[in-house]
Amino acid sequence: MRPHKNELERFLASWEHEAGNTIRVLESLPPTQYDYRPDTTGRSLGELAWHLAEIEAYMTHGIETGRFEMGMKPPGIERPRDVAPLIEGYRRVHGDAVERVKKLKAGNLDRKLRFFDGRELRVGDILGGALLLHQIHHRGQLVLLCRLAGGRPPATFGPTREDMAALRAQLQKV
Repeated sequence: MRPHKNELERFLASWEHEAGNTIRVLESLPPTQYDYRPDTTGRSLGELAWHLAEIEAYMTHGIETGRFEMGMKPPGIERPRDVAPLIEGYRRVHGDAVERVKKLKAGNLDRKLRFFDGRELRVGDILGGALLLHQIHHRGQLVLLCRLAGGRPPATFGPTREDMAALRAQLQKV
């Protein structure tokens, strides 16, 4: 076991961990609430869930092709129209995205690309920010939509209220 991982290895390890959390959130979505939308101008629960896959596809496709342009579309990104296929769809898109990133070498992370908004960004910063942190941000929104739609989202960065209630009940028995 090597004591120090390079930036690419650290990113891949973090991404895999977060992908597991994303899958658990997708699995918790109420199956009949795809169109749940508390804000008429916002994404529905299903649309926001699929956006998590889109983030991975668009960011890694842009890195692979060396360009980020409005109108570009990665292959296989058509959005499912029901909750159940979101999970397998995300797994498929994530697997494709991981394969694109695994083609990179550690030195590729310092390469700069013009992003959608015109800024020049390091590939490493696109992966860590535009992909991973952006995805975590939207996953947090999805957790709230899941709860509002009657679902019970899993713990991702700490216990849920149900987990804490169970812990308190267990401690009172002792």
